Formats: sequence, structure tokens, C-alpha cells
Amino acid sequence: MQMIKITVGPFDFTATMEEKDAPNTCAEFNRLLPYKTQVIHVRWSGESIWIPLGDFKLNVDYENHTSHPSRGDILFYPGGISETEILIAYGSTCFSSKMGQLAGNHFMTILDGRDNLDELGRLVLWKGAQDIVFENF
Repeated sequence: MQMIKITVGPFDFTATMEEKDAPNTCAEFNRLLPYKTQVIHVRWSGESIWIPLGDFKLNVDYENHTSHPSRGDILFYPGGISETEILIAYGSTCFSSKMGQLAGNHFMTILDGRDNLDELGRLVLWKGAQDIVFENF
């Protein structure tokens, strides 16, 4: 089981890659590590933060996809109806865009640091974009 360290603003999380259920997404994302960018608060999906990726392609199709991620689930949306993105649920979420409901590949789950997810969501909502780094643990 591959573990990933995620640092967002002042918070550290440990996540596991969902290699059994989303092997292609995990393998392709792993090639990007360490991955550094920023997260912003979602517009339509509820209690989540996201990384807008525009036209970026990870060369994966749908696998282990859902529109209703649980708290701590991380999704990769491969694009199509809306832009490519990564979504991190910190609470109640129905993954969607201005075009309607979406489904993303659940490829990572936060295990450690979950107690800080609500505070992270509030930080991004009220203070704006935060730096995020994904790296091998």
C-alpha cells in the first residue's frame, strides 16, 4: 500500500493510494510526484477544495468513479464535460460543475490528519488559495 504525504498550508496529512480500485489513476499520478500547486475552495460541490487543471490530461479513463465522495476522499476528474481537476472532500460533497453533476476517480484516501479537514476547509474558504504538495511518504 503506497502512502502519500500531503501538505496543505499549515496542515500535514497522510493518504493511501487506492491502487486496487484505481490502478491506472494511481500509476499516472505517481509519475507526477512530487506534485506542487495550489488548492481553492469548490464552487458547486459543497464541502471540498479543488485543484483546477484546465486541459491537462493524465491519460486515464473512469475507474472507481463517484459523485459522492466521503470525507477525506480524493478524486481525479479526467475532463470531458468540465475541466480536468483534483477534488478533496472535507465534508458533505456532491461533485458537480456549472454543467451539472460529475464523477471523479477515487484514487486516494486521507487516513492521518482527518481531524484537521474541517479547519482546512474553513481556511481555504475564508483565506483563499493555499499551497499543496503531494509526495511519497
